[in-house]
Amino acid sequence: MKNGKRKERTRAQESSNAIERMYITMRHLFNRGFYKPMGISGETLRQSLLLLRPEIYGTVADEEKVELEGLLYVIDRLPQGIEECSIINLTSDEGYSNSHFKPIIPEKRRRNCYRIDDEQMNIEITRGRSEIYDILTHLTFLFVESHKISDRVLIDESGATTRDWEKLEKAVKSTKKLSQKEREVAVTHTANILGRTFSELTTIYQEFATTTQPERLLHIIYWLGKLAIEEKITNNKRTVTFSPILREDIGHHIHGEIWADSIKKLLYKNQLLERPIHIISANMHSVMNTLFTPSALKDIASKKDIFEVYKLLSNKDNIPLRKKVQNRALEEGMIYMNDISGANIDVQIFDTDKVDLSKLDVKVDETVIKSKKPVIFVMDYAFGEQAYEVIDELLKPYIAKDQKIFLNIESISIMGKAGILEGGKGDIMIPSAHIFEGTADNYPFKNELKKEDLCCEGIDVYEGSMITVLGTSLQNREILKFFYNSTWNVIGLEMEGAHYQKAIQAASKVRGSIREDVKVRYAYYASDNPLETGSTLASGGLGTSGVKPTYLITRMILEQIFN
Repeated sequence: MKNGKRKERTRAQESSNAIERMYITMRHLFNRGFYKPMGISGETLRQSLLLLRPEIYGTVADEEKVELEGLLYVIDRLPQGIEECSIINLTSDEGYSNSHFKPIIPEKRRRNCYRIDDEQMNIEITRGRSEIYDILTHLTFLFVESHKISDRVLIDESGATTRDWEKLEKAVKSTKKLSQKEREVAVTHTANILGRTFSELTTIYQEFATTTQPERLLHIIYWLGKLAIEEKITNNKRTVTFSPILREDIGHHIHGEIWADSIKKLLYKNQLLERPIHIISANMHSVMNTLFTPSALKDIASKKDIFEVYKLLSNKDNIPLRKKVQNRALEEGMIYMNDISGANIDVQIFDTDKVDLSKLDVKVDETVIKSKKPVIFVMDYAFGEQAYEVIDELLKPYIAKDQKIFLNIESISIMGKAGILEGGKGDIMIPSAHIFEGTADNYPFKNELKKEDLCCEGIDVYEGSMITVLGTSLQNREILKFFYNSTWNVIGLEMEGAHYQKAIQAASKVRGSIREDVKVRYAYYASDNPLETGSTLASGGLGTSGVKPTYLITRMILEQIFN
């Protein structure tokens, strides 16, 4: 302070404070057991979100416009029908899978949800606090947008509504399929309600549609508005509740422990537990495809560039090709474990002693591999804090016949998607440290992967620090610019890195349950650049542009393991 004048807080500082307030508030509401998002109890969350104005939620702070891309992003990560529910109950795994309720799995998130009745939706939380924060943030956005709709259609406090609303209601309640003319009339009235153009709504309309609900966008807008109107007219506020079992379970590694024990039991049963083990956190196709495509698809692979073959395999419609590779993997000893622990992390185990190494198209020191017979253990992606839970449990010794068996972990490789702060979609980031957002906690490490290992025409590679954020949906331009321009040398942001490294360091340097010189590899490919307008996660997926970086990283990880 100079001359008694207080220095103005920057937008980045305000945003950082808003994120911190949101997390403190969410923890408080969770401990309390329930809250009303559009009531007094939800006010801090709403105010913080509107102050923050995250990039992914676009025009959330614009009172005249309803955000469409952000709405699509959120609705794909929440269960179908949630817009109709006034009670949203977050639960632990409490036995609904053994009931008559059919699980509803969101399009872009693996979580079981159950529609209990007309008013209530239950969402199963098995991936820790990050999943709760993710859902509450999305719900806050959803309900803020719903009140924008009600503000634009309510004429007075008695509940009288505009002509546009009446026309939308008529279209939604129609029992027959809408003709193109009827749809366009409904879209015209809906565009007026949303403060959007006819063209904007027409462009995004099909992205909301499902096979069972082609007019889903109209349906979502109507129900969001209808429940918001009820809140205002009758004070019947929507409520989010947390089951007592969930509040008791959270933070105790219940699902992570079941998951890790079942894996170690499987390795023990197959006499693989005491062999050298290489853990890879990745998707469920890239390691398998890299190992078995050259032999399973020999005819195609001999005529095409291998990355073109990977693109063919990434097309979900190419089922026969994908099946061929999978069958070859199973023939050569792949063990696949479909996770039923609730952690939602599937697993593949490859015994290199059963793999025909001569058919691989990556460098292999066959003498070393034949003598050491390493095991490659591939696990699907964890979610936020869950990464600490599952790795912490996995690296603990296994107890068999009253004997403690320590795992011989030689390397841990983490591959994933992340937001990049310089460059664009499909570029690669090689971290040298993970920094935990909102703290000075930092986890430097020696990364076995180097920039020169992954240089390739058409793909830029960046080295530096990565920020592990509390939630990707809470970042705005000002915070990201602060990260980018700070002395931390930040190149990107993701949600799991610091949690993985914290568990690895605890196991290797504190507990001594794995070797201290365990090799670590981290590499991320850019899913978006949130500093570029129109390049956030809400703007759509990577498409085939993610194939080449995914397989470049996978091939290099395997090459290092095999040599």
